[in-house]
Amino acid sequence: MQASTATSGAEFKAAKKDIKVFPIVLAFLMSGFIGLFGETALNVALTDLMQIFNIGSATIQWLTTGYLLTMGVLVPLSGLLMQRFTTRQLFMTSLIFSCLGALIGAVASSFGVLMVSRIIQAVGTALLLPLMFNTILLIFPVEKRGAAMGLVGLVIMFAPAVGPTIAGLLIEALNWHYIFWLSFVFLAIALIIGIFTMQNVSETTKPRIDLLSMLLSTLGFGGIVYGFSSAGEGDGGWTSSTVVISLAIGLVALIIFTIRQLKISNPLLDLRAFKYPMFALGALMVALCMMVILSSMLVLPMYLQVGLAFSTLSAGLILLPASALNGLLAPIMGKLFDKYGPKWIVLPGIVLIAVALWLFSGVTIASSVAFIITVHIIMMIGVSMIMMPAQTNGLNQLPPQLYPHGTAIINTMQQVFGAIGTAVAVSVMSNGQAKYMSQATNPNDPSLIPLSLTAGVQDAFVFGMIIAMVGFVLSLFIKRVVVNRLH
Repeated sequence: MQASTATSGAEFKAAKKDIKVFPIVLAFLMSGFIGLFGETALNVALTDLMQIFNIGSATIQWLTTGYLLTMGVLVPLSGLLMQRFTTRQLFMTSLIFSCLGALIGAVASSFGVLMVSRIIQAVGTALLLPLMFNTILLIFPVEKRGAAMGLVGLVIMFAPAVGPTIAGLLIEALNWHYIFWLSFVFLAIALIIGIFTMQNVSETTKPRIDLLSMLLSTLGFGGIVYGFSSAGEGDGGWTSSTVVISLAIGLVALIIFTIRQLKISNPLLDLRAFKYPMFALGALMVALCMMVILSSMLVLPMYLQVGLAFSTLSAGLILLPASALNGLLAPIMGKLFDKYGPKWIVLPGIVLIAVALWLFSGVTIASSVAFIITVHIIMMIGVSMIMMPAQTNGLNQLPPQLYPHGTAIINTMQQVFGAIGTAVAVSVMSNGQAKYMSQATNPNDPSLIPLSLTAGVQDAFVFGMIIAMVGFVLSLFIKRVVVNRLH
């Protein structure tokens, strides 16, 4: 196993003694929380927005697809941006985009304006997340990174978890515009904190911009995300011309992009990071975990609302305890990682996820709320045991010059694998639903809808369990990175 080139605590203190860590971390955590809160908060308002703007489900899904597409295109470029621009410049730019997007959403009176708002918000989040990870790696010594990444994990897991619940309360008490007003207020506060406290913690190298790599990255990652998202939400499914052409263009562009990155001296996304085995393993574990999380976040609310006839707010409240616990556990898992390393945290974590998904694959319309909350808690505890430990261990193995590329690669893989997981889960669920209906005596009986959807949900959780089993095999090979203190 290759040794990490991360700096030790003594060397770190000598090099970074002037960095004021607390205000930097506070600004990032606040802005990251609201950025990710906004990513899921609007989901519970989609049904209302369809009626308000008089549009169908295929159109309203663009509020999600457009967001994912923008993230998928921009996140791979973040490695280059972090080398060309200072920490302060990128933080301010990301917050300005996020504030502008939230403000436009708060006053939007048409679907088109709201769509523009979502794209601008996605630009801000796409710049912010890789920058946050990269900055944490630079301002904390390796022996404290687990705890620091745990705080980041709290934000990344807790914000999307409480998003639907808070949004449900806002919609019930006020209206959907206040989701954006709430985001704008906190983003503006984070921007003000950043103006006075954000410091430059990385060196800028001004690498040459390779326009062909940018084009290939956009076509490749954009094509893959768009293709899978379209397959998951469209009527034509996997055989529609849009899906086939998008995936074909994306795949060809990604192959050419990969070959080019390995040949040029200043790659847009330095894929040589995959030469470090623990980084490659950690990135894949995080990506598989994201597939499970995003597909479950889509399937479970549908099961609760259609299969068990709960309201939007009730469904959000049922899912809240596990999701909130997942966020609160992240800092604890970070400290355990610092003390014990990744293997004996990640391995039991993936087992818990697989067990939970197996239990979920047996849900029926008679399943109790207590059962669903308990199994969801088991699954989310498992998620908290994997995400930050696997990611931190992998990034620890990279030399500092690869930190921007490493964080960009992991964030890109999360977007792409998340889109794939969601699309496949929807497809599996739809096929299961259709199969149930085809075997029914009277397929037009409306009372069969909850039963058929539940049958599809069962199949979707079996798919998730298969993903978890792949993760289990990978977790057997994870090892703690040995820190090179002579660097």
